[in-house]
Amino acid sequence: MKAPIVLAVDTKDIDTAKRWVAATSESISVIKLGLEFFLNFGAEGVKSVCAETDADLFLDLKLHDIPNTVSAAATAVSSLQPDFLTVHAAGGASMISAAAGALPSTRVTAVTILTSLSESDLVNIGFKDQALPSAVRLAELAVPAGAGAIVCSPLEVAAIRDAVGLETILITPGVRPMSEAGSDDQKRTMTPRDAISAGANYVVIGRPITQAWKDGEIALRDKARAIAAEILN
Repeated sequence: MKAPIVLAVDTKDIDTAKRWVAATSESISVIKLGLEFFLNFGAEGVKSVCAETDADLFLDLKLHDIPNTVSAAATAVSSLQPDFLTVHAAGGASMISAAAGALPSTRVTAVTILTSLSESDLVNIGFKDQALPSAVRLAELAVPAGAGAIVCSPLEVAAIRDAVGLETILITPGVRPMSEAGSDDQKRTMTPRDAISAGANYVVIGRPITQAWKDGEIALRDKARAIAAEILN
């Protein structure tokens, strides 16, 4: 059974990406292809990976520029028909509206505060408030501007759900299955099941699943099944 998992397909090898997606297709709902993948392989690479699955496409480009440029960039990927396209909420309401206007059939997905940032990082960047109120404020700006989904830390999910209501899709990276707990580049984390319970619609999971590839395709499939079961059961 498919779980509300967004699989982060973070690899520089397109054949590996295809095999990851094919091997996990029975367990995951969405595939995430990011900026590095898109710059390496372009629209045709995205199409070739999507051909391996019926999962939705989360195109994670995190657009952040003046409204006209973001509108043009969103239009440029319209042929891919992404289900989700990320922009930085910090780009402002006009920028988000420009993206939403260019892709009316896509959920423009506003990224609030990156989960790689600690509270001290936010101070150094110049944020006035800590991560939680800052993320809520960005979500409250983004949704009326046309964002159909929000990306936030699992630690901010409950507060953002209260702020934006039930219709907006909340997607959270920074989740780690119980078996994968440990130090990495994600600072604000939670288990996938807890994130869903807090109000997230989807959780983004990459390495906890894809690192099983070193043991082969069956190991990767089984790992995806196990983490899906952890969320669903």
